Amino acid sequence: MNNLTYEKFGNIDITDSFFDTLKADYPEFPGWYEKKAKAGAEAFVIKEDGIQGFVYLKIEEGPIEDITPPLPDGIHLKVGTLKINGHGTKLGQRFVKKIFDTALASGVSDIYVTVYAKHSYLLDLLRTYGFQIHGEKGAGTSKELVLVKDFASWSGINLENYPLISRESAKPHLLAIYPEYHTEFLPDSKLYNESYDVVKDVSHANSIHKIYISGIAATGKLLPGDMLVMYRTTDKKGPAKYRSVATSIGVVEEVRKIGSFPTEADFLSYVQPYSVYAESVLKNLYATSKRHIAIKFTYNIALSKRLIRDRLINEVGISTLCRWDFLRLTKNQFSQIVSLGEVNERYFID
Repeated sequence: MNNLTYEKFGNIDITDSFFDTLKADYPEFPGWYEKKAKAGAEAFVIKEDGIQGFVYLKIEEGPIEDITPPLPDGIHLKVGTLKINGHGTKLGQRFVKKIFDTALASGVSDIYVTVYAKHSYLLDLLRTYGFQIHGEKGAGTSKELVLVKDFASWSGINLENYPLISRESAKPHLLAIYPEYHTEFLPDSKLYNESYDVVKDVSHANSIHKIYISGIAATGKLLPGDMLVMYRTTDKKGPAKYRSVATSIGVVEEVRKIGSFPTEADFLSYVQPYSVYAESVLKNLYATSKRHIAIKFTYNIALSKRLIRDRLINEVGISTLCRWDFLRLTKNQFSQIVSLGEVNERYFID
């Protein structure tokens, strides 16, 4: 299991073979790294049998004039160093999410990163989530592409806008998840008694995309762009009104019946990378539960303040007369959840 942590440079082993390609691409890297270590700089790191991912982020103010064309005067998040092992895995998505969370928490207007053209996997990953090629930095063999993610733009395409959400164009719903699956499925939504730091409180799981298997027929009417407030049901360690809790917000990408997949292999290929279920469970679902719904959604926001059932009833106004496994929320109820959950308003485009 991959462990994403936020560590000081001085605690990271630069002799790990993971850094060899960075040293080859950037001869000045060891000296730069030593300088950052002495200054107490920190980076996000994924470890599993050695280092598998590393990203260093830096806030910069003013115009950025060492790239062509320059970025205008403003507050920018620079992705100073980014490397990910394991092409084709979900490690890159995990880093992209943490970069975006850091940017929005820091109040920057954009993010920029320089990437050599030969790193096609990284370029494809960044462009999937809304980075656009802005220009270049350097010349000759040192020339890199400059990519920018501008939070002021809205393309209308879900993934290019990620993690931003449009409240006006989406319908909010509450969707329940059992506690035994919750933290593995939604790692940034681990339960805390108090608010937490979205930048530093990091955990292990990797994918921006999630697939939830539902036996509730009404979930089949969800549409791309609809919002999901994930609600962890009680762990039975106390009264449900204090132990059941809303933790996070996602956006629907696609909804499909299990029976729409022509073969078991097609179903597993689609679901398994983004599900908490073991392969044996998924195979059984395909064999026995063709009417069940596969809800694919993006994991956009972890509430900074988790909302217990008692507050959802008394302050948000959700009725106790209906089942809370899946229910439509009013826009006012959703706004109350966002406010009481201390969600950064910069996640919303409107």
